[in-house]
Amino acid sequence: MPIRDAFGRAPRGAAGEDAYRVRHVRGAAFFTSRVQHDDLTVVMKRFEDRAALPADAPSFVLVHGLGVSSRYFHPLAAELARSAHVFLVDLPGYGAAPDPRRDVTLEDHAAALAAAIRSAGIDAPVLVGHSMGSNVVSLVADRDPDVTDRIVLLAPTLEPELRTAGRAIRRLLLDGLREPPRVFAIAASDYLVRCGLPYLLRQLPHLLEDRVEERMERLRARVLVVDGDRDPIVPNRWVHHLARGVPDTESRIVRGPHVIMHTDPVATARWMLAFARAADDAWDADDGAIVERGGDA
Repeated sequence: MPIRDAFGRAPRGAAGEDAYRVRHVRGAAFFTSRVQHDDLTVVMKRFEDRAALPADAPSFVLVHGLGVSSRYFHPLAAELARSAHVFLVDLPGYGAAPDPRRDVTLEDHAAALAAAIRSAGIDAPVLVGHSMGSNVVSLVADRDPDVTDRIVLLAPTLEPELRTAGRAIRRLLLDGLREPPRVFAIAASDYLVRCGLPYLLRQLPHLLEDRVEERMERLRARVLVVDGDRDPIVPNRWVHHLARGVPDTESRIVRGPHVIMHTDPVATARWMLAFARAADDAWDADDGAIVERGGDA
């Protein structure tokens, strides 16, 4: 099924948070699809620049973290949409997706996401997860390898010794002091209104119990890991550790704390586009980035 057939054709008007992408991507529009997988609903929005894209333009599917929604991806989406197809996801119970009113595991999210991508007819996208979203996209790559052969982990999971509720919350509060006011406002409204604290707190144990580092060792997909140089939730040493020793995995460091989609969307998009376009034997570091390479390289 063609991608456009999976989405409504009338663009939604831009207001509030959408003002960013209107300023940065002339003629951008949203096309929205709701995909049902068992009792779970995924909302997928196509973030589209009306400028023509080349036939070989890559596709990115952006998956948010714990408690938030696809809204906070807009600066990064605006940069990517200049030269790629971009899809924003609200996982079940988050953002515009309805509360399933039951416990939803990371595996449930991954299965629903894979079903949504197949339903939309998106061929071989680069799956991009931020924070908890990195756990979800790595699960898709592990369980449904036909969906994607490349994933990007933005500011991924906590180090094992930090995976307790108390330590995670303290790191989150510290990060809040470092984020731009815009990010704080988006997160607060998503936590309290669009997601809600009860659902967020039910999701937290699943995140803390997941061992993404063990899963990465058996992934067949290529992996890019990107983090901010001031991220208190995911220290740079842990990002490099995730990449080191795992075949076809590399790491990059950009500017900012945890939500690098706002503090350095340009550099983040540049690395992601290079990763998406690189041939299997031509994925190299440049521009003086801080890099760790997995496998034998």
